[in-house]
Amino acid sequence: MTEEDIDYVCDQVLEVAQRYEKAVIPASRISLAAPDIADSGRTAVMEVLKTNSLSFGSRLTEFEQAAAQFAGTKYGVAVNSGTSALHLIVRALGIRDGDRVITTPFSFIASANCILFERAVPVFADIDSRDLNFRPDLVEDLLKKDKKKTIKAILAVDIFGHPVAWDELYNIAQKYNVAIIEDSSEALGSAYRSPETLPKRRWTFYKRAGSFGVAGVFAFYPNKQITTGEGGMILTDSRRIYELCRSMRNQGRTDKGEWLGHVRLGYNYRISDINCALGLAQLQRIEEILQKRASVAQKYTDRLKGCHDLTVPYQAPHIQLGWFVYVVRLHQTFTRVQRDAIIQKLKEKGIEASNYFPPIHLQPFYRTAFGYRRGDFPVTEQVADRTIALPFHNNLQDAEIDYVVENLQQAILAVRGKRR
Repeated sequence: MTEEDIDYVCDQVLEVAQRYEKAVIPASRISLAAPDIADSGRTAVMEVLKTNSLSFGSRLTEFEQAAAQFAGTKYGVAVNSGTSALHLIVRALGIRDGDRVITTPFSFIASANCILFERAVPVFADIDSRDLNFRPDLVEDLLKKDKKKTIKAILAVDIFGHPVAWDELYNIAQKYNVAIIEDSSEALGSAYRSPETLPKRRWTFYKRAGSFGVAGVFAFYPNKQITTGEGGMILTDSRRIYELCRSMRNQGRTDKGEWLGHVRLGYNYRISDINCALGLAQLQRIEEILQKRASVAQKYTDRLKGCHDLTVPYQAPHIQLGWFVYVVRLHQTFTRVQRDAIIQKLKEKGIEASNYFPPIHLQPFYRTAFGYRRGDFPVTEQVADRTIALPFHNNLQDAEIDYVVENLQQAILAVRGKRR
């Protein structure tokens, strides 16, 4: 091969690479989620490891105070998971056997399981097809039908970080005298203010997720906005809930009591100072982290605008979104089987993707325990059958986003068998 031949081949390769730049195969798998651990986080963890104070030390207190300040509440109680945080709030409210709590069927299963932990029963209200949160009017319908007053609380979930319709929900809760628990496990950094269309606006300013209701929750699993490895945070303005949750997370001890003295039933829901040091370092970077996530989300949205086979995530004009995941929804003409086939094709290209979320009421345990079946909550089922969570994390590169979008579009066309 002559030098001219080599130059020609190189030119052709370069031309093809430029033409298909968006579809360059990555050197490794593109993960669905990934934590963003900076040097400050590693240093903070190492500093704790050099001390003899690995649990119930100063980092725990600092993290709790910082989280409460960020959310805009008086108190924070750090625990070992978001699930534990929800359980403690349910128990602190005195919810018990025979009581019922309204929540959504479209969430991670812990949003309903935490109610069952106290032998109460979750009651589901179907969701809005745009923001994917439960519909306040359906919540009120359940309360209207509750002649025996067995519904004691509403557990509202900010799905994918999008705040629920708080004005409507507060009015309903006050009307029927029930408590609100906010599951903002996915919504750290999100905020809500009343729509300007309302005749009476309760919040003319942005109020952060986690600060609504009698108590709220953050979760810090590695796929969340910030992580402690494993962890959760209870946020409240109630001194009573704060003190009860502090005691129950620590085997029922009190702050001033003996280590082997237990005044109430409690649990080992403690979180170490190692975890808290990492969480505190992450929280100190929260604005940077939220900006990175918003940037990745916007890049996806810009690239997917021309794809008529799917809908990009909805964001109401009166909310700020602390992005948790990037979940697209296929057009109604697609079936669940076709959605699963698209996800499989993405995985074959080294792209992690997932359905998000399977309906809680159709999980095997809930089907068996409560007799739920397909058709009980049609909007939840229609949405859940067509969701695809795409790779989403702070440091996702433009080339990776391009690769995901290109292969998503190709997978859709292959499954449909025709172009739209």
